[in-house]
Amino acid sequence: MQPARYDLESRHPGWPSHLGPLRVAAGTVELRPIRLRDAGEWSRIRLRDQAHLERWEPTSPGPWQERNSFWSWPSQWLALRGLARRGQCLPYVITVDGEFAGQITVGNVIRASLRSAWVGYWVSSTVVGGGVATGAVALVVDHAFGAAGLHRIEATVRPENEPSIRVLSKAGFRKEGLFQRYLDVAGDWRDHFCFAITAEEIGPGLVRRLIDAGHAEHA
Repeated sequence: MQPARYDLESRHPGWPSHLGPLRVAAGTVELRPIRLRDAGEWSRIRLRDQAHLERWEPTSPGPWQERNSFWSWPSQWLALRGLARRGQCLPYVITVDGEFAGQITVGNVIRASLRSAWVGYWVSSTVVGGGVATGAVALVVDHAFGAAGLHRIEATVRPENEPSIRVLSKAGFRKEGLFQRYLDVAGDWRDHFCFAITAEEIGPGLVRRLIDAGHAEHA
């Protein structure tokens, strides 16, 4: 008997694409594919926002300044683009009023009978609290369940990261449980809450929910 074939596995559904615009308190949010020429703005914001970002991100070798320098971006861009072309991730830049303001990635895409992935994101300290991360999550999850053909999206977050927990809760994710000593962050093994959402739970879409709740509007 021939093994079952899943035509989507040999492609990259939903990639590349541009998502939005969506207007939130901080401005107009859009998502676009990462670019090689993002190196300058990516590095500038990451270096400036070390104190804002480093305590929540996985531990990596080398100093922050080296890992987030202008010259470290090309290898990251190349790796992410390769994964996107193989249908294994959807990596986007978040822009606010046309300016680079962060990243959001749907990663570890598994198809066949699972159709799942995780979502991770970071935003510039200048737009924190302005609905940017929530809007970006809503845009990318609607896209992942639509054009990208996925069924379940997970997100993990440290219990101490209250702003990110608010983002996921406002976007419609539900908390499923606690992963103990799940990820090496800031030099130690940290517990993480697991949040998730499935295609059956989004109704008319997460963007529509935000708009109906008065948190966003179509731009």
